[in-house]
Amino acid sequence: MAGKSYGTISTERLKELSGLEFVQGLASGTLPLNTLAETLGYDIVEAEEGQVVLTITPTPAHLNPWGTVHGGVTATLLDSCMGLAVQSTLPRGFGSTTLEFKISLIRPITPDTGLIRAEGNIVNAGRKVGIADGRVTDGKGRLLAHGTTTCLVFPL
Repeated sequence: MAGKSYGTISTERLKELSGLEFVQGLASGTLPLNTLAETLGYDIVEAEEGQVVLTITPTPAHLNPWGTVHGGVTATLLDSCMGLAVQSTLPRGFGSTTLEFKISLIRPITPDTGLIRAEGNIVNAGRKVGIADGRVTDGKGRLLAHGTTTCLVFPL
């Protein structure tokens, strides 16, 4: 994640950007990633309209007491990639927030899993509600987790 910065972006600045410009700025490093990305160690590596990809390499810091990556980490990755996929479809001056999401954890994730990829894809981009789904996969393409989200779209 060399060259990336972390922080928040003012509402005034957000109003100047389309959703796609925003997520592409996060991916390119011209805009700061949120501080949770720094805490967990994930990066946004791809951003196009309707699709956003995050990556993370699990470490011992991500583990629950049973030695697998905590489900909350996986939930955060899915919430982030799916929500950003919705955001990438929005016009300038609009934002979104998660109304609800559901995840299914398919396989255990450990530090031995190596780099994992969380991909969010738009299902429906409406004027008031956006729907996306997400997949977390390992380096062999195996499905580790799946999710869906519904996001509220609103003017900034």
